[in-house]
Amino acid sequence: MNEIQLHKEATQVCWQLMDQLYDPEVPVLSLNDLGIVRAIDVKSPPTEAGIIEVTITATYSGCPAMDWIASTIKMELKALGYQSITIKNSISPAWTTDWMSEQGKEKLKAYGIAPPEKRFTIPSDGIPCPQCKSEHTRLLSEFGSTSCKALLQCQDCGEPFDYFKCH
Repeated sequence: MNEIQLHKEATQVCWQLMDQLYDPEVPVLSLNDLGIVRAIDVKSPPTEAGIIEVTITATYSGCPAMDWIASTIKMELKALGYQSITIKNSISPAWTTDWMSEQGKEKLKAYGIAPPEKRFTIPSDGIPCPQCKSEHTRLLSEFGSTSCKALLQCQDCGEPFDYFKCH
């Protein structure tokens, strides 16, 4: 196998790894589902010097999960044989829910969290309930279980639920 193929294969393995690492605040979403991994640059595969650089972007400034995510990525890459691992935090461009995969949005819904809508304001009502699908919902709080979510309640089934805010 030539050097280009080795790098391509090593990069693909790393991207697949990001599908197996989950966000600690929304454990149903992989890092790829969430869209926070911006780049993976394998400078030298583990069969050689094992040098890699991964660029991640926080879902919002000050996200408390980012240190844990970076540490987890490093730990898992070490297990793959990488010796020199750099995790870069990129703040520009800012993360947006547009980077979230469609599969990730479906996972949120199945988990009981309403996925982000294409609106930049926190909706006061009309977000479909992930339990009964009713749009007869209302905003209880602009902040839910984490800062990136709002708390809503369905007026039909009575269930409170998180809404992943669009940003």
